[in-house]
Amino acid sequence: MSKTFSVGGIHPKDNKISVGAAIENFPLMETAYISMSQHLGAPAEPLVAKGDKVKAGQLIAKANGFISANIHSSVSGTVSAIELLPDLAGNLVQHVVVKVEGDEWDEKIDRSPEIVREIKLSPSEIITKIADCGIVGLGGAAFPTHIKLSPPPGKKAEYLVMNGAECEPYLTSDYRIMLENPEEILIGTRIMMIALGVKKAYVGIEDNKPKAIRKMKELCSKQYRDIKIVSLQKKYPQGGEKQLIDAILGRQVPSMGLPIDTGVVVQNVGTALAVYEAVQKNKPLFEGVVTVTGKCMTEQRNFRMRVGTTFESMLFAVGGFPKDAEKLVSGGPMMGKAVARIEAASVKSTSALLLLTEEETKRKPEANCIRCAKCVDACPMGLEPFLLNRLSRAGRIDDLEVNMVQDCIECGSCLYVCPANIPLLDTIRLSKASVLKIMRSRPKK
Repeated sequence: MSKTFSVGGIHPKDNKISVGAAIENFPLMETAYISMSQHLGAPAEPLVAKGDKVKAGQLIAKANGFISANIHSSVSGTVSAIELLPDLAGNLVQHVVVKVEGDEWDEKIDRSPEIVREIKLSPSEIITKIADCGIVGLGGAAFPTHIKLSPPPGKKAEYLVMNGAECEPYLTSDYRIMLENPEEILIGTRIMMIALGVKKAYVGIEDNKPKAIRKMKELCSKQYRDIKIVSLQKKYPQGGEKQLIDAILGRQVPSMGLPIDTGVVVQNVGTALAVYEAVQKNKPLFEGVVTVTGKCMTEQRNFRMRVGTTFESMLFAVGGFPKDAEKLVSGGPMMGKAVARIEAASVKSTSALLLLTEEETKRKPEANCIRCAKCVDACPMGLEPFLLNRLSRAGRIDDLEVNMVQDCIECGSCLYVCPANIPLLDTIRLSKASVLKIMRSRPKK
C-alpha cells in the first residue's frame, strides 16, 4: 500500500505528457553562459580570465564561503568574457562566457559506459570529492551536497531518504533517469550512505511511476538490499523534505528545524546520479536532464543538457515559441520560476522549461474569502493560510510569527484550492521573508 504524509496536500493533474520521451543529448551551443550563482549561498569566485582556454569539466570558479560550490566549465573553448548578465528573473549575475570550440573533456573524467560498482573512497574522501566536483542538490534549492552530508556537531544521521517522488506536474526528468540510470542512482545512494555512516536508505517514488518502482525494486532485491523502495501516493507536495520524512518514517521535523533534527538526511535521485558520476567517474556537475514540455507544444522532450544553455536555444530546438504559449516557467507550475529573459541560461538545478497557455496561467479576479477552510485542509504544514493572509495585509508581523508563517514551504497548495482566487502565496511569501529577517537579526541565546 502506498504511503503519504499526514497533513494536507492536493491532487493537481500530473500532466506527465513527456513521460515517454527518452533522454537525448541536447546539441552543443555556440556559446555557453555559465553563472557564478548556481547554488544556495555565496557566488563562486572565477579562476579564469578572458582569453583562457578551457575544457569541459575544468574548474573555472572556486566556492567562496562555507555555503558555496565549485563551478566547472560545461564546454571546451575560449573564455570570451567575464561579465554581469541577466538570470532568468532578470537580475544581473556574474557569468563566465565561453565560445565553444569542439568538445574536449578534462582527461580525468571516465567517459566509458561501464558501471563502476566498487566504492573505494573513505567517508571523508567521498565528501571531499563531492565538494571538488561542485555537486549540489537537484531537488530545488541547489544546496551544496557536501555540506548536507556533513551534519553539525551533536547531530547524527540514522537514515538517508531519497526523493524520487517528482510530485510537480509536467516534470519527468527524474522519472527518466530512474528508468535509464537506475543502478547509477542506487550506487550514488550507497556512496552517500557511506559518507553519512548510515546503514539504511529509502527511495520514495510516487505510484504514478510504476515502471520506475518496479525497476528499482528489482535491482534492490538483488544487489542493494540496504536500500528500500517505498511506493508513495500521488499527492502534492509529496517530494517536500518534511513530507517525505513523515510519509516514509513517520517522523515530524520540528518548527524551524531541519531533517537532521529527526536523524534524517534527504537527497534527490538526480543528486544521487551526480554523486555517482563524481565519485566513480571523476565527472563534475556540468550537465543534467531537462524536461521541455507543455500542452501547447507538438513535441515533448527530455534533454541531457550542458549548464549554460540559453532558454532561447531550448525553444529553438523544439520548433520555437508556440503561438498560443503565454508564459515560460523554469521548473514546474507549482514552485517553478517564471522566465523573464529567454536569453538567460540554465544552471545546475534547472529541471524543466515549461510552456503554459493563457488559459493555464491567467488569474481570475480576486473575491472575498468565504471562510471555506479549503486552504487549511490543503496546507501540508498545518498552517492557516487565510489567517496568515489577513495578518500579512494588516502588517501584523508579531502575530505572523506566532502563527508560524516562517514554517510555510511556499508550495502553493493554498493558492491552488482557493475558490475566491485570493493570492495567498504571494502575501504569505512576502511576510515570511520579513519575519525571517527579523528572527535572524535577534541576538542568539
